[in-house]
Amino acid sequence: MITTPPIVTPRLELHVVWPDEYRRLAVDRADPRLWVDRGFTNPHRHLVDDPGPLRHRIPRVAADPEAAPFYLRLAVLRADHTIVGSAGFHDRPDRRGMVEVGLGVVPSQRGQGLAQELLHGLWGWVVTQPGVEVLRYTVAVSNAPSQAMIRKLGFAWCGQQVDPVDGTEDIFELDARVYRARLGA
Repeated sequence: MITTPPIVTPRLELHVVWPDEYRRLAVDRADPRLWVDRGFTNPHRHLVDDPGPLRHRIPRVAADPEAAPFYLRLAVLRADHTIVGSAGFHDRPDRRGMVEVGLGVVPSQRGQGLAQELLHGLWGWVVTQPGVEVLRYTVAVSNAPSQAMIRKLGFAWCGQQVDPVDGTEDIFELDARVYRARLGA
């Protein structure tokens, strides 16, 4: 098993969810002991009440444990070690080198710039990984805050798709080299 240190941003640490933790999440997402060994608390019940991407990530990590650093990172506030969200990629880079990010911040912590900080931390890491050429972000057409954020970051609108869970989404992409150069990764 490889080890990957957390990604550190000004307010967050982004910790990999490891294969043994996915196995425990598959059995009991609400187990309060789940993150104790790592020194985190989960007072907002992130991934407990709403499992988010776990139904997709658990089987992928079981099939490819070495890919765990791509799939899900817990966003932990550095100030008090609480989990306030998570982000990860849907998969490893595809044939064209594209990675699509997904993220969630607990409702009580939204509107503080944590989503953007989380994205920059994750993207800053992934653009250093072999085979990553394109960053993709998909967002519901009705999600005005995320729409504004991704446009501000210079991602280009590439079309739409219909997600079976989230409905119609806009697709935005940015060349990984441009991200490294323009956004200081």
